[in-house]
Amino acid sequence: MTETRQPAFRTRPARGRDTPFLELMLLEAFNWDGPRFTLAGLLAVPGAAHYVTGWRRPGDFGVVAEDTRGHELGAAWARRFPAADPGYGHVAPDIPELTLAVTPGRRGAGVGGTVLDALVLAAAERGCPGLSLRVEDGNRARALYERRGFVPVGREGNADTLLLRLGGCVTGRGTGVDSRARVRARPGAGAAAPPRPGLRSATPAAVPPPRTGPPGPC
Repeated sequence: MTETRQPAFRTRPARGRDTPFLELMLLEAFNWDGPRFTLAGLLAVPGAAHYVTGWRRPGDFGVVAEDTRGHELGAAWARRFPAADPGYGHVAPDIPELTLAVTPGRRGAGVGGTVLDALVLAAAERGCPGLSLRVEDGNRARALYERRGFVPVGREGNADTLLLRLGGCVTGRGTGVDSRARVRARPGAGAAAPPRPGLRSATPAAVPPPRTGPPGPC
C-alpha cells in the first residue's frame, strides 16, 4: 500500500487582522531576488503600500497558509484598482491584481501552489473575469504562473504583465487582451505584486484547494 503524506499546513481566508503578515509577505514579494527594500521604506511608497493599505475593504479576498500550530507560512491575496490609480500589474478595473509570497523557510514545500490554487478558486466563485500580476525577468516563479494558465498581455521595462482568464468577459482595453473573449474558469492561480512580485520558488499543490468563504462580488 502506498502511503500518502498530507502537507503539514492548512489554509484559511485572510482576515482584517492579517494586515501585519500581509505587509511582511509584500516585502518578500518585492525582495524576490535579494534584500533590496525595508518594510518601512516599502510602505512609504504609495504604489506599493496600496496593495495592503486598508486591507479587507469591500472586494478584497485572500488566503493564508498556516502550520498545525497556527504559524503563518505564506499568503496570496487580491484586490482591484481603478484606472486612475492602477497597480503595477493593472489590466482592467474589474480584474483583481494578486500578490503572493511564502516565508523563506517554507519555500518549495507546496505552500505557494496551495494558496494560489485556493485564491484562484475564490476568484472564480466571485465571478472575476481574470487575475493579473506583473513579473520581472528572472523571477523563477513565472513558471508556476504559466503552468496555471497565465499568459503575457503587456510588457514594460524588464517585466511582463501576466493574465489568467477566468469565466466572464475580460474588459481590458489597450492591454493586448481580447475584450470579447469568454473562457472557462480553470483551477490554478497567480500572484501579483508591485514591480518585483512573486516568490522565490513554489510547487503545485498536491491537495485540492479549500473554499475560502462564501462567494461574493468580484
